[in-house]
Amino acid sequence: MDDRIKVYVEKMDKSYASMIEEFSTIRAGRANPNVLKKITVDYYGTPTPLAQVGNITVPEPRILQIQPWEPSMIKPIEKAINMSDIGINPSNDGRVIRLVFPELTEERRKALVKDIKKKGENAKVAVRNIRRDANDSLKKLGKSGSDVSEDEIKDLEDVIQKETDKHIKDIDKAVDEKSKEILTV
Repeated sequence: MDDRIKVYVEKMDKSYASMIEEFSTIRAGRANPNVLKKITVDYYGTPTPLAQVGNITVPEPRILQIQPWEPSMIKPIEKAINMSDIGINPSNDGRVIRLVFPELTEERRKALVKDIKKKGENAKVAVRNIRRDANDSLKKLGKSGSDVSEDEIKDLEDVIQKETDKHIKDIDKAVDEKSKEILTV
């Protein structure tokens, strides 16, 4: 691939990857350790990712279990979970913390699907903006009097358009898959 457009294709890839990362934190009624990714715990005065202070397992489809490496971390972990936006109250037996995920209501599922579609639309807007930036830079390259022919610029614009179409299609597919996952009871 031409170096002049490679940077733009990489930006499109990053937009797609960012959307997929956001999707992984949306819970679908099943317990998924990814919902805890953004939570940090006060570990002796240092904000530390939850995964680094305990072992996170899924003993049952709707239960997450966190076993802290140190028993003294149970209270700080519970506090961090309560302060987060996941909306689940932790319970502990002195050794492990359990998060029981309730079944999602139909209304909640529809709201999540709406949110997923919005994130997908934002990713598509980002990809289209990257295409616009790429085309602008190619036009400037053509006007700069460099030794790049109009045909070369046209070919590069075609490559950018193909990459844009591919990324939009991938985004739509990911949105459909995640929506189906959420709506499946």
